[in-house]
Amino acid sequence: MNRVLAGALVVAAAFVRPAWSADPRQPSAQTPTTVAQPQQGQGFNLGKHDTDAPINVASDNFVGNFDTKVGTYTGNVVVTQADYKLRAESVRVEVVNGQPDKFFAEGKVVFDSPRGIATGDHGIYDLTPPRTITMTGNVVLTKQKDVMRGTRLVVNLVSGESHLTAAGMPGNRVQSLFIPKPHPQSGTAGKSSSPTASEPNSSSDDSDDN
Repeated sequence: MNRVLAGALVVAAAFVRPAWSADPRQPSAQTPTTVAQPQQGQGFNLGKHDTDAPINVASDNFVGNFDTKVGTYTGNVVVTQADYKLRAESVRVEVVNGQPDKFFAEGKVVFDSPRGIATGDHGIYDLTPPRTITMTGNVVLTKQKDVMRGTRLVVNLVSGESHLTAAGMPGNRVQSLFIPKPHPQSGTAGKSSSPTASEPNSSSDDSDDN
């Protein structure tokens, strides 16, 4: 099946702009709302990002409904901006004034950056300042061998800072596992010397006895 590319986003704007311009922005009950700064928790720094780069969307299907004024990408959806990618089973696009404003991702959501990967059940790619990615549900943040787990992750795309909280987990505490790098052994402890260096020359002693 041919992949639907970013050109379909223009079609989505034609569908959704009238409805979303008239109604307040109220995400569905299954979709998290975004916040600029969570109140607790700290994650990895994922590096700065070019938030002004073009956004490309690829999927297996695009569905637009003239009655509901909603456009949705489905089937292996990939939203790409510079070196950041957002992957999901489906992505609904919210358009304001003819421009994409938010991407609501559902189903096996993966946020992929060069310095770390985050997975969750739901995600929002928010293009309004301060520009954030929000992941909720069973959230796992991985950077090389280090792993952090929680229920809500907010990544600031401008600064690269990530904040992880764990409301609903045991004790509402973030769980982290860090693997330290092994240190090289120093000194020569345990190094054996050559046995021939300390043994006398037996052949020379035998010749003297003769």
